[in-house]
Amino acid sequence: MRRLLEPFYPNQKLPDDPQGLKGLYQQTFASAKALLLLDNAADETQVRPLIPPQPSAAIVTSRKHFSLSELGLNPLRLDVLSPEEARGLLRNASPKLKDAPDADLDALASLCGRLPLALRVASSLLNDRDDWTLAALQKRLTDERTRLARLKRGGDLDVEATLSLSYNLLDDDLKKKFRQLGVFTAPFILPSAQAVWELDDDTAADDLLGKFTNLSLINILPSPASGRGVGGEGALYSLHDLTRLFAMDKLLEDPAEAKATVMRHANHFLEWGSAANNLYMKGNEKILAGLNHFRFIYPHLQSAYVRLSPENKTFPRPEGADRWLSDFPAKCAYVLDLHLPPRQNIHLLKTTLAAARRLGDKKYEGIHLGNLGLAYFALGDAKKAIEFYEQGLVIDREIGDRRGEGADLGNLGLAYAALGDAKKAIEYHEKALVVMQEIGDKRAEGSILGNLGLAYSDLGDAKKAIEFYEQGLVIAREIGDRRGEGAALGNLGAAYADLGDAKKAIEFYEKQLVIVREIGDRRGEGNALGNLSNANAYLGDAKKAIEFYEKRMEIAREIGDRRGEGNALGNLGVAYKNLGDAKKAIEFYEGALVIDREIGDRRGEGADLGNLGLAYADLGDAKKAIEFYEKRMEIAREIGDRRGEGNALGNLGSAYFTLKEYSKAGEFYEQQMAIVRDIGDKRGEGNALWGLAICKKEGGNLDEARILFLKALEIFKAIESPSAGTIEKLLAGLGE
Repeated sequence: MRRLLEPFYPNQKLPDDPQGLKGLYQQTFASAKALLLLDNAADETQVRPLIPPQPSAAIVTSRKHFSLSELGLNPLRLDVLSPEEARGLLRNASPKLKDAPDADLDALASLCGRLPLALRVASSLLNDRDDWTLAALQKRLTDERTRLARLKRGGDLDVEATLSLSYNLLDDDLKKKFRQLGVFTAPFILPSAQAVWELDDDTAADDLLGKFTNLSLINILPSPASGRGVGGEGALYSLHDLTRLFAMDKLLEDPAEAKATVMRHANHFLEWGSAANNLYMKGNEKILAGLNHFRFIYPHLQSAYVRLSPENKTFPRPEGADRWLSDFPAKCAYVLDLHLPPRQNIHLLKTTLAAARRLGDKKYEGIHLGNLGLAYFALGDAKKAIEFYEQGLVIDREIGDRRGEGADLGNLGLAYAALGDAKKAIEYHEKALVVMQEIGDKRAEGSILGNLGLAYSDLGDAKKAIEFYEQGLVIAREIGDRRGEGAALGNLGAAYADLGDAKKAIEFYEKQLVIVREIGDRRGEGNALGNLSNANAYLGDAKKAIEFYEKRMEIAREIGDRRGEGNALGNLGVAYKNLGDAKKAIEFYEGALVIDREIGDRRGEGADLGNLGLAYADLGDAKKAIEFYEKRMEIAREIGDRRGEGNALGNLGSAYFTLKEYSKAGEFYEQQMAIVRDIGDKRGEGNALWGLAICKKEGGNLDEARILFLKALEIFKAIESPSAGTIEKLLAGLGE
């Protein structure tokens, strides 16, 4: 009070007794109309007697949260600046930033956590160095390990020193508890704090969190989060990025404490991730709950993975690091697969495979080898996938892991199907089916039945495929496997599309779309939209097909599914080709080609080159088309894609037919015939016979043409292909 009154009474003696001083204080500010700034108040007891009467007023700041409700005063928690406010501060604080793009300023503000002091320090550092650019400053602040140390200028602008003022208000036990919260890189709930603190008493843990929020060291998020835990409710807490870095720096001062805290955090969230995976496995309404739980905790699992990886040099590595790394993808298999794109998954799986090998854990080594195969398969590299599946199969047979053996056999079947060898695929799927039925794994049994259907579809036997799809659908519904049910419905749609019944196909695709949206399977949603696009394109509604393709591409870009994006671009090309706009189609095919080459999808690259050949053929440039078909054939032979090789040979036959080189065209159709018969592709065989027949017809060999057309007709009728009607018309023409 004395310090605040002295400016009003220079050279006068102020009352010595507290009551007299208080009376003069009230009288002075009732008549003077002043604004007082009471900065960094200790608590409400210190501030209460200093609140002036009207018309004067006061602004009170404090590191502690308190209210003066008896005076009609309630606290206002200050948040970080909004993006717009942060940009404004930076532009005003440094001439170098006046004309900087919003995106660049937002990136700098993000590194500073939009904390006013940190933004002021950053702009001052930029002003001090003529040779520094905004990019140079951002580069220096990117490393979390040194960011706080760099955010200081002189003695008056120091973010770390400012945070230390709050930290030093804590006793030793509270300091320990606070620095342990530095492991939370994302919002967390009370049970997670308890796990890190090893504190069973939830009331005591709640009191601790209350103390930290009152000191503004942690924040309570304003809105509750869905799916925050298996049964988890209550408030959601977070640390400001710079506060978290401060807490972690303090934690790392004691390596033993850091190791133990990091491991408790990692184990807690792995247990939670496993529970989310188990919830998903229960099927039906549990699927969405499991996925929501996993989405909430994944940032914590990702942080744990980075800290425990051998490449990490920031954190001391605990003894249990390898065990955790090996367990992570196995215990969270289904939900992790829906969450991570294949290329990210490969990096994770290579790390976990190395961990399993360091542990000498054969079972988990086999699991990781199989999962690596799946990831490479998702990128279109079936040959690489087979290498991993075969390594896994050797291990699983060696240790007697029947479930692992069945999974390896089924995966080998899928890989050989992708390479165009449907007969070999069926052999592996049938072996896998025996294993899974023997051990009673209904989910795997349903999946393998679907894969057998796909193999028979590749052989052109849509009716046989439907039998397997329907068996798989029954099992999926019986065990509540919504993802499996969606896949079966999509496969049934594809089978009816092969039979020429696009309307029935659309019915199945729409049911598939409902399910994948329900369970949050964004990749599955993209596939369903792609299927709907294809069906509508078949019905001649190219515009509607394009709408679906564009939605599919939007999803692929949203989830970072580069392969899906490439497929969507390729399908858009097909749609525009069907609309007669071959030039527009070529633009999309070229876009798909760029992506497939970027992600290393050789099979996709080959398909793109084939499509480009077809587009140039539509433009009447058969020679250019041949160039693309030859490149497509070269890739197919390189990766062992027999079906792709057969398609390329058929397209080459078509191109040379256009050039009226009927003899050469016939040679390519005969080479195609040899391949499709070898792999059992009835549809391909029918097409090759059709091509040969047309060549014979144009060459004047009508009797040979009629024989070939009849053979093609027999095949198309057997597999109920719509092409049978076209062949009958051609035969009628020959009769005339």
